[in-house]
Amino acid sequence: MQTMKSELATKDARLREILLTRAPLLIAYSGGVDSTLLLAVAHQSLGGQATGIIADSPSLPRASLAEALQVAKEIGISVEVVATTELDDPRYAENPMNRCYFCKAELFTQMDRVAAERGFAAIAYGENADDPAHLRPGSQAAAEFSVIAPLKEAGLTKADVRALSRLLGLPTADAPAQPCLSSRIPHGTRVTREALDHVERGESIVRQFGFKVFRVRYLPSVESAMSRPGAKVQIAQEEMNRLPAIQSVLIAALSASGFGTVEIDPTPLQR
Repeated sequence: MQTMKSELATKDARLREILLTRAPLLIAYSGGVDSTLLLAVAHQSLGGQATGIIADSPSLPRASLAEALQVAKEIGISVEVVATTELDDPRYAENPMNRCYFCKAELFTQMDRVAAERGFAAIAYGENADDPAHLRPGSQAAAEFSVIAPLKEAGLTKADVRALSRLLGLPTADAPAQPCLSSRIPHGTRVTREALDHVERGESIVRQFGFKVFRVRYLPSVESAMSRPGAKVQIAQEEMNRLPAIQSVLIAALSASGFGTVEIDPTPLQR
């Protein structure tokens, strides 16, 4: 293992101290960079007094759920799957700007029940010190449910999280951000299982072409209820040079998957 720089070592020690004071701890886990680090450090610090919960949400791709569970297995920590039903909440399904609030509130409601039934002292999630709470509806839900953010409390920035993940040998250290499938649907357009399925199929196809950082944006049909939705594909700058050789084949594959129109955005994906 590489030597940890003093500032990062101080934050790591602070994180572990925070975790030790809140055991037994129930951790919201998504398989992303932040929650994976939190889960791994909690496992090292608390052993069997830390348990992860992952939401089996309609907006989570099946491949992402399987991958997250595999990572947790490799870490050696117990992770339980709970089905969340935010899609049944019209406040979520209507896709307002604060959609994420209703998603997190549903997850924390489920976790709060588990914590009460099984005697967990606290619930934690993976917000870091770079996340602007006033711009993240999920932070409002966390505050309402008294969910703690140990990474943020320890002062760990996103760069710190990635650096510490590398030192711990976590496979997510350099993983790109992967917002939920609902984020591909424009605000104000209703989130449905059908729309989420379109996005999941589309992104699976793009991934099969070897792209790693991208989005398939869902474009609702404006002609009639029977018309097929469109798709806008956004690719990261470093992968754009691969597009010309395969663009026509990629468009054909996406069209065959159920999209009526397919647009390749000439502007690189902004991350």
